[in-house]
Amino acid sequence: MTNFHDLVGGFRYFREEYFLKEKEFFEQLAQGQNPKTMVIACCDSRTDPAILLGCKPGDLFVVRSIAALIAPESKAGVYDAVVAAIEYGVKHLLVHDIVVMGHSNCGGIQGIFNPEKLASDQYVARWVSLACPVAKEVVRENPEATLEEKLRMSEEAGVLFSMENLLSYSWVAEPVKAGKLSVHALYWDMNAGHLLIWNSQKEDFEVLAH
Repeated sequence: MTNFHDLVGGFRYFREEYFLKEKEFFEQLAQGQNPKTMVIACCDSRTDPAILLGCKPGDLFVVRSIAALIAPESKAGVYDAVVAAIEYGVKHLLVHDIVVMGHSNCGGIQGIFNPEKLASDQYVARWVSLACPVAKEVVRENPEATLEEKLRMSEEAGVLFSMENLLSYSWVAEPVKAGKLSVHALYWDMNAGHLLIWNSQKEDFEVLAH
């Protein structure tokens, strides 16, 4: 879809092919939501979690931010839409799982390596700067790596960074410790068409079996 008028046409298609044909399902959804999983993903238009994970309306509670970043509790702002949405999912929807999903070709991570491109973007530059320590560590530990390799490693490390920040909130850490909530990390490689999952035992991302 390329413009607003296409979106209107797309809604007509949705209404005829989905809403009217599955009216009972959508009537149930209208009564309230009860998703079991929250996905924290990047705003990137190419990484729609519901499509990538084959979900229907009502399956996921989705929170999106540039580079799927989450501010730690010590840096959360007075008005923080990302943390507010996460808090709602944990405290009110009582989700069972939280998935942090990063992806390849992430413009937010690229912005860290090319700060001049964000020089005039006050809010974007400030937001992605959250992950600057992660990128700097990747560069320090991998001096011989190519820029492409450093970007890939920083994208993956950024997901783990967000997971760590997520656990800085007591209302996330406590249910995780009690076994009532689980946190997972995924990485969407759009070039290869692979979805990778973090294996904490091997301390590496692994491609999910096809």
